[in-house]
Amino acid sequence: YLMSFVIQLTLWILSIVIFVIVYGRMIEIYLMTSLAPIPLSTFGSREQSQTGQNYLRSLFALGFQGFLIIICVGIYAVLIQSISFTSDIVGSLWGVVGYTVLLVFTLFKTGGLARSVLNAH
Repeated sequence: YLMSFVIQLTLWILSIVIFVIVYGRMIEIYLMTSLAPIPLSTFGSREQSQTGQNYLRSLFALGFQGFLIIICVGIYAVLIQSISFTSDIVGSLWGVVGYTVLLVFTLFKTGGLARSVLNAH
């Protein structure tokens, strides 16, 4: 019972972390799009057009980050389906916890990966 309680508590904490990451990224996208008129107004000036270009790179990086999150969740779903529940139920549950920790790690990495691919600051 103690081990199943630890697994349940761990999965509950990880689900909260996943929820915060995903919703935080969505709020970040909404905030970036709400501020669009300010950097896009710099396209008219030759000296300040770099500001608008950097903004567009950052915005596309956020969109690409959303795409990477979808890929991570899809891979997680395939990995979870591959776990076979046998007589060792606790071992299978620890496998689910391991895959969930892997999902959290990859969700944290999507932002940096998207920014590095699109050279956004």
